[in-house]
Amino acid sequence: MATCNKVELAEALALGAPWRHLCYVMLYAPNPKVLFGGRIPLRYAVLMYMRFDGRLGFPGGFVDDHSPSLEDGLAKELLKRLGEGVSSFRVEHTDYRSSLKDAKSNVVAHFYVKCLTLEQLQDVEAKAPLAKDYGLEVLGLVRVPLYTLHDGVGGLPAFLGNSFIGASRNQLLETLQDMGILTPETVSILKERIAPRKQILGLTRF
Repeated sequence: MATCNKVELAEALALGAPWRHLCYVMLYAPNPKVLFGGRIPLRYAVLMYMRFDGRLGFPGGFVDDHSPSLEDGLAKELLKRLGEGVSSFRVEHTDYRSSLKDAKSNVVAHFYVKCLTLEQLQDVEAKAPLAKDYGLEVLGLVRVPLYTLHDGVGGLPAFLGNSFIGASRNQLLETLQDMGILTPETVSILKERIAPRKQILGLTRF
């Protein structure tokens, strides 16, 4: 199992060959709509995608050496994976959240969080099927259910039972906590429920 550690951005950027930089972003938008006749407020729309390997993740990719910045490299990858819908916004340095370093694979993963309008997010969803990588590396976009149904399983708990790539599941939960959607206690409970399943599947963080 690969060992991943948090690393400061300046330290990550100072790493030379053979290190590679992977950038990805959580795109979300305020969503005032409700489910089931108003019983469940949606509050936000959060995008993830189904990858070619059957795992869920955030859109992005490896930054090539010719990109002036991580954000420029991420913009190129988003265009390939999500299509022209990403042209209405740009992920900026201020959207940067954290970095993880994996010494085994020589990869540094940089996580961003970008707030869009609901119209921008819907435009991404509408145009994604025309993207270069759609149907290849991208098998479809999904919205994260940010609620739990009365049975205690449906909604977010069931969604978290899927297979996720890397640290994206924890990053999703921690970001939802920071946004005030989930309490620290709820996140702790959800992580405890997820742990046995991850062990059975033998998933690694990268």
